[in-house]
Amino acid sequence: MSDLDKNKIDNKKPADDAMGIKMSGHILIKDKNTGEELVNKRNAIHYGNMANFIAKSLAFADNDVTDTKYIINWMAFGNGATSVDSAGKVIYKSPRVSESYESSGTLYSRTYEKVISNNTSTDKIEVIPGASYTDLKITCTLGYNEPSDADAFDTSTTNDGSYVFDELGLLSNAGDINNSVMLTHVIFHPVQKSQNREIEIVYTVRIQLN
Repeated sequence: MSDLDKNKIDNKKPADDAMGIKMSGHILIKDKNTGEELVNKRNAIHYGNMANFIAKSLAFADNDVTDTKYIINWMAFGNGATSVDSAGKVIYKSPRVSESYESSGTLYSRTYEKVISNNTSTDKIEVIPGASYTDLKITCTLGYNEPSDADAFDTSTTNDGSYVFDELGLLSNAGDINNSVMLTHVIFHPVQKSQNREIEIVYTVRIQLN
């Protein structure tokens, strides 16, 4: 082999091993005791924040492997994503997601939140590998006394109450939810959380490389 041929081999560019990350989410909200489905739909991923979150997690951001800013820690609930027109029709806002990083991105109106990284029987995050994907299965239960100042019965005739939820998101930062990053957002038909029923939320985020 001539020196020219060897030089061509040495300078050959590596193959373009480009790969994309595909993420999707699904949420199921049901009455834990009766099994009644209250919400069953897909969610929106905040791609800008999620990309930043993944990069910082892989890099042990700030050189601190115990840093909890980059873990999913909160499930946040809100009541600012819908309205009712004069004909009684529910109007849905668009999910607050973007392809750009938004450190201040959050729900329209967050009124309640709960830690989901407790690893208990009712509030936990499970990592479930599949054939070509990995699921984050996030379970959160709002018990009879949660929130503690909720109405006694689910008999509200309006969507204005703080705990008539119509939006939900997954947020980071175990230290301070007010300094967290929103990673997903889902908007749904209003559901009242009162003290006469227990609600279970199963939120699945699927991660694939393709």
